[in-house]
Amino acid sequence: MDKKVYELLNDQINKEFYSAYLYLSFADYYEEEGLSGFANWYEIQAQEERDHALILRNYLHENGCKVKLGAIAQPDLEFTSHLGPLEAALEHEKYITSTINDIYDAAMEAKDWRTMKFLDWFISEQQEEEDNADTMVTRMKLFGSDAKALYDLDQENAARVYVVPSPLANA
Repeated sequence: MDKKVYELLNDQINKEFYSAYLYLSFADYYEEEGLSGFANWYEIQAQEERDHALILRNYLHENGCKVKLGAIAQPDLEFTSHLGPLEAALEHEKYITSTINDIYDAAMEAKDWRTMKFLDWFISEQQEEEDNADTMVTRMKLFGSDAKALYDLDQENAARVYVVPSPLANA
């Protein structure tokens, strides 16, 4: 595997684990605010991000590469409104999309077709992640100031269930 592609993939593992930490901190914020449905949403997001790290880890192992786990930074965001974590999540997902795109660019430059094909799932996943995050922001802006509507949103988020991502389910 091309050295740059390998390093970017290995670094992405850390970024995905950080995303899990970040989303757990969002879950904690919402739990402390009495919005356990939003907490559930972000607990599941954290599981998904951990799974993304494992998918990348498996891919490196399948290609004979050594995985080097780095330290995971502590999330340091503080929020003063229910909208704050949602907006932070949207910005974070855009950032993660950019890092996946950077890996794809490096793989394309190296003519690493296998990694490009592998990343196709992540590209689709990031489109879904950004859409979900944007929808959460929009709904909070539209309905978050109404207690009944906020309750309904919280109940909707409480109904979300974890689903193993297909690359892990099929592994």
